[in-house]
Amino acid sequence: MDSALLEDFKVWLGNDPKLSEGMQHLDEFRSLMTCYQSVIREVRTKLDILNDEMALKEDRNPIQFITSRIKKPISIGTKLAKKEKPISVDNIRETLNDVAGIRVICSYTDDIYWLAEMLTKQDDVYLIETKDYIKNPKENGYRSLHLILEVPIFLSDRKEAYRIEVQIRTIAMDYWASLEHSLRYKKEMGDAGLGLELEVCAREIAAIEDRMLAIREKIDN
Repeated sequence: MDSALLEDFKVWLGNDPKLSEGMQHLDEFRSLMTCYQSVIREVRTKLDILNDEMALKEDRNPIQFITSRIKKPISIGTKLAKKEKPISVDNIRETLNDVAGIRVICSYTDDIYWLAEMLTKQDDVYLIETKDYIKNPKENGYRSLHLILEVPIFLSDRKEAYRIEVQIRTIAMDYWASLEHSLRYKKEMGDAGLGLELEVCAREIAAIEDRMLAIREKIDN
């Protein structure tokens, strides 16, 4: 075990003994993170194939771009601590659904549901949970489709399934979410008026999206 790296993990976890407890198997932890990176590659490949298929059939790409991330150790540790779970490979795999994450940015709202349907109907993809914040936006106006999936990766001597969170949203939804996030960092939203104004912006953006989709459908037909 690399003691220097172990100390780094403890620093990332805030030097809290409760958070650091159980973090004694660094190699196992690093191997686990590699597996989560592998499941990201698996899902990205599936999405790329679907994007290529749509480009061939409809002469357009539903996916504008894809980003991905692995949760940082401090985020993993903090989330486990809130659930009163010690840090361990088993607890990370069994308790957390979003250690690996992918964000898919689409052109239109119907692309979101098409991608979600095509992805989740694949026989090696198991849908654990769906949160539809498009049909049911959050109170602050946030809109996106969140999927928790379980997908296998194939190692040299075994097959293992890992969970991954896939967020699918449009360019406009991502634009609003990014700016709303940065504005909240600049100023605590204690002013109810500011929060309401952001919510109104979200509704106006959604209305424009609906109009753009209607225009595309007229052109397609």
